[in-house]
Amino acid sequence: MTHEVIETHTKSQLKVLSEISAISEGLGIKFWLRGGWAIDFLLGKVTRLHDDIDLVMWVQHRERLENELLKKGYEKTKVKEEFCDRQSDFCKGNVEITFSYITRSDTGDLILNGLPEWVWRPDSLLLQTFMLHGISAHTLNPTQLLEEKEVYEQIGRTPRLKDAESKKILQQIIDKT
Repeated sequence: MTHEVIETHTKSQLKVLSEISAISEGLGIKFWLRGGWAIDFLLGKVTRLHDDIDLVMWVQHRERLENELLKKGYEKTKVKEEFCDRQSDFCKGNVEITFSYITRSDTGDLILNGLPEWVWRPDSLLLQTFMLHGISAHTLNPTQLLEEKEVYEQIGRTPRLKDAESKKILQQIIDKT
């Protein structure tokens, strides 16, 4: 990819992140970044081209969020049946967005909705916000992000080069705190 294509794609994603931030704020709900964009916000700089935007929200906000996104021109895309309880996928222009939904288990553990086997760290949802290109966002705890990469490998997901790089960066962030 040329630098110009990368720059245009990144600007499109940042514009969508800014819109989602405004939509969420207008609804009075929080979201947390996960994946590559979470790392970039933690570092305060764009580190690479991102395929999509991964966000986490409380499941009780799902319907209001989805309705508002549709009103604002976002297109809902099909999710595999086994993921329907835990995520919604949207697209705006050439930007793909995945919203994963969290809840509490019967015992109070933080989990992805519909996936009680995967218990998240109690400190997964950072309280502070991080800034990047004038956008303020919460991120998941870097330790949670690192553990997520490791869980994917344990369940048989083929390791990707970007995952190995993300793990190194996350470990550096963790080591500095």
